Amino acid sequence: MARFLIIAGASAIGQATAQQLRDEGHQVMTTARDASRISPDFVLDASDFDAVDQTLRDAGPLDGIVNCSGSLMLRAAHLTTRAQYDETIKASLTTAFATVRAAGRHMTQGGSVVLVSSAAARTGLANHEAIAAAKAGIIGLTLSAAATYAGTGLRVNAIAPGLVESPLTAALTNSETSRRVSEAMHALGRIGRPEDAARAIVFLLDPANDWITGQVLGVDGGLGSVRPKMKM
Repeated sequence: MARFLIIAGASAIGQATAQQLRDEGHQVMTTARDASRISPDFVLDASDFDAVDQTLRDAGPLDGIVNCSGSLMLRAAHLTTRAQYDETIKASLTTAFATVRAAGRHMTQGGSVVLVSSAAARTGLANHEAIAAAKAGIIGLTLSAAATYAGTGLRVNAIAPGLVESPLTAALTNSETSRRVSEAMHALGRIGRPEDAARAIVFLLDPANDWITGQVLGVDGGLGSVRPKMKM
């Protein structure tokens, strides 16, 4: 039995990941900003460096940590306020950095860190400037941290999902027209499910895959790399 911590465990991907790990018999602890959606083991503002550091200290020895924190703000750069930009960076990139920082301090015997980027960081999507900047930063963070901590056996990887059905993306998936457009952008013709992303995270956490580090795994129905044939 391994021990894992999921930051932002109340997110759709976080909950799906926790369930899959528990189904495999592992011990899973979660964090959330409050107890409105789950009963977390730790109430945590994941952008607070000291708080994340203390949470890992309190959690004890870990085999892996996942940061599922993020936001979705779709707006052209010229329509984005400074406050919106700051919040987007804070929710995704700052929390990811805080996670890596704490893992580097406390997971000195090795293990796995998994971050969540986005297909939007690897392909140009209109009105995604702020979120693409934040998620692209996570890719750079993943690569650099993987190099820094490889000597201690600490692996750092990320997944880059396409559009995943969740409360966060409801504005895009609840509208029939918007949903059809989004589905058509994915070569496999459907929106992702939280379980799709969770399976990739569990794979990267697995100690059996301990020769994988510095990788960004697209879990995106082809959105990040494939252009489907247009239906006439």
